[in-house]
Amino acid sequence: MTPEMTAAWAALHEHHSGVADRRFETLFDVARADTFSASTEDFVLDYAKTNLDAEGVDLLLELAKVSNLTERRDAMFSGQPINETEGRAVLHTALRNIDGDPVLVDGQDVMPEVRTTLAAMEKFSNAVRDGSFQGQGGKITDVVNIGIGGSDLGPAMAVLALAPYHEGPTCHFVSNVDPEDIRQVLGKCDPATTLVIVASKTFTTIETMTNARTAKAWMSESVSDPAAQFAALSTSDEKTAAFGIAAERVFGFEDWVGGRYSMWGPIGLSVMIAIGVQGFRAFLNGGAQMDRHFQAAEGAQNVPLMLALVGIWHNQICGYTTRAVLPYDNNLSRLPAYLQQLEMESNGKGVSMDGEDLTINSGPVVWGEPGTNGQHAFYQLIHQGTRVIPCEFLVAATGHSEELHHQHQLLVANCLAQSEALMKGRDLEEARGKVADKFEGAELERQAKHRVFPGNRPSVTLAYPKLTPFKLGQIIALYEHRVFVEGVILGINSYDQWGVELGKELATALQPIVEGADASGKDGSTAALVGYLRRQGL
Repeated sequence: MTPEMTAAWAALHEHHSGVADRRFETLFDVARADTFSASTEDFVLDYAKTNLDAEGVDLLLELAKVSNLTERRDAMFSGQPINETEGRAVLHTALRNIDGDPVLVDGQDVMPEVRTTLAAMEKFSNAVRDGSFQGQGGKITDVVNIGIGGSDLGPAMAVLALAPYHEGPTCHFVSNVDPEDIRQVLGKCDPATTLVIVASKTFTTIETMTNARTAKAWMSESVSDPAAQFAALSTSDEKTAAFGIAAERVFGFEDWVGGRYSMWGPIGLSVMIAIGVQGFRAFLNGGAQMDRHFQAAEGAQNVPLMLALVGIWHNQICGYTTRAVLPYDNNLSRLPAYLQQLEMESNGKGVSMDGEDLTINSGPVVWGEPGTNGQHAFYQLIHQGTRVIPCEFLVAATGHSEELHHQHQLLVANCLAQSEALMKGRDLEEARGKVADKFEGAELERQAKHRVFPGNRPSVTLAYPKLTPFKLGQIIALYEHRVFVEGVILGINSYDQWGVELGKELATALQPIVEGADASGKDGSTAALVGYLRRQGL
């Protein structure tokens, strides 16, 4: 950490120590809502319901400056290998740069190949949707995407999010190697009219290939050439050919696209089939718009920058180690799970870029559920628990059911009420008033204390007109850039994921033992568990 960064962190901690106990509700004046918000087009980030003041924002912006954020941002967009531990560029942004300038990697413009791949995806998607490509029993009615991690969470989230725009076959997703996952999905499909998409860059991912072979065996019971109804999202032409998948149904992507950032390209094929080429291009355009905003907007007007800096303030400065993502949009119910991977796999690191142990906390625990379900589950802890959990609300002005607009208004009222309640709380005097007609004396005090809400609990709100493909593109790109900014400020590599490797290696070594080999070489706990499971029928 440079002396400038050390000084910036120290200044933020000093500022926080002087303001930590104040009620941030008292900060509100006529200008606060406008001052402590940022927007791009009709997409708004409101962070007024936090303990940040003008000095705090200035100190955070200074931290970003001395972290060389601008230089690192420009390096990413220009194709430099900012994924230093793997020696790779980070260019998922190029996948949505369809109408933009050339993007160079090692002196070569990657955009012609990006556009060629997109055109091939569009041709195949149109063929599936209009019946030019058929199953051996007729027009494709179902699409089963088999992947895991970034090859599943992104498209599964997006297909659900954009359900009102579906015009194509029904899309299903299989990720878990648990046989119940694929059994339940295939049980809904007709093998003669089902397309299976196998999403694995290397075509070696154990869980994905196990499920792919299961799907192929299932299909072979009903059709003569099951591989003819398979497509692959992979860079391994040799392995996909060995599986029997024709080259025209194989869509690859470069190593400068990380798995959890890959939905913008071939991994998004299921999304394209569900909503059509025009809808998918709108999704890409939404992401590209957020890219342009991220590169051009200055300081506190930059939405991804401010979302990231608020996150830094809450996690590294205030010490709040979790973050609740609360979409008041049922179609975004898979967004928290998607962001768990995006943020926790990216910034869940303990070593800085220079190989030294981190001296500050890395990324937070990210979790959540859609409202209003969460209100009747975990909001109790958020409002009255002993730990402060910053909340991120997402809400649209309108939904997709015009005839039920009054119900959407109730949804919005719940969303805004929750952020207001987190900020205001309820003091003991007000709590007494709630039950004064029922209790008196010591019992009144006891009952009143149970109804006190501490308040002063921070939240931000992301608001937009309506969840469309374009808006979803903005949202996903926003969170991608948030991860980037936080990673740069923390001094870590957000684009590798070595933490997932050890468990994979040990699982491969354990499989023969689970299947019956001698377990004596394992630790006592593992050996005992294997023994128990064998006795129970493993």
